[in-house]
Amino acid sequence: MAARRSKRGGPPGATTQAQKPPPAPVITLTTDFGSRDPFVGIMKGVMLGIAPAARLVDLTHAVPAHNVVAGAHLLASAVPWFPTGTIHVAVVDPGVGTRRRALVIETADAYFVGPDNGLLSLAAPARSVRRIIDVSRSPHRLQPVSRTFHGRDVFAPIAAALASGVAPERLGHVLGSMRRLRTARVRRRGGSLFGEVLWVDGFGNLVTNVTRADFVAAGFRGRGLSTTIGRHVAPFRPSYAGVPEGHPLALVNSSHRLEIAVNCGSAADQLGAGPGSRVRVEMARA
Repeated sequence: MAARRSKRGGPPGATTQAQKPPPAPVITLTTDFGSRDPFVGIMKGVMLGIAPAARLVDLTHAVPAHNVVAGAHLLASAVPWFPTGTIHVAVVDPGVGTRRRALVIETADAYFVGPDNGLLSLAAPARSVRRIIDVSRSPHRLQPVSRTFHGRDVFAPIAAALASGVAPERLGHVLGSMRRLRTARVRRRGGSLFGEVLWVDGFGNLVTNVTRADFVAAGFRGRGLSTTIGRHVAPFRPSYAGVPEGHPLALVNSSHRLEIAVNCGSAADQLGAGPGSRVRVEMARA
């Protein structure tokens, strides 16, 4: 039987049946730890000590510090491109050391390991969730558990246990719900769409909550559109080179989101915008 594509548009390989991690499982890591400190390397060391055959993939460690919303969107944008059974570890955890729960989430295509603060909720929509397991007191944690580094003591060993074939139900107890993010909604008024910037990527591009689906619902086709952010107007173009260097533009990026950029520059710096900045999409005026 031919493999079919993920419901979110990912590559072939996703199936509708829950599968245990393969013998050499893939574990991804998404954090706000950066590269200056040894935190990411320590997590990898813990995982390889427990599951030496695991293949570790860094999604990003440049999530803006403490920005759970940005981390959730970045994780969700990457998940469809990984094989079934991948274990995704995400740590953007301003509540580390508090009573917030630690979770393993099993979906039809993947496992997610991280804090119960909404970080995992966009990558694991309710319709896809098979089990939610509280691993806050799992016997597979390292001991003693630090109150400041659950990435090392909780999430890394739990992910490695999954990769080693430990059944999810042996890691903790099943829950009926998890925390979900309340994301800003795109509004439609008259002939315009109103949204906001979610995060700034490494090039200074402004990634928004407006999606291709919002354009379709509004009857927008891309041509003849413009985006206003603050006092700046950015025309729609199919690629970054659609305007001269140093000029702003708007386009739909590889994650099917409205993005505002500056050709060979930083939209964040040049337009003075960032997370929370409001954007408006409308037909360009003649």
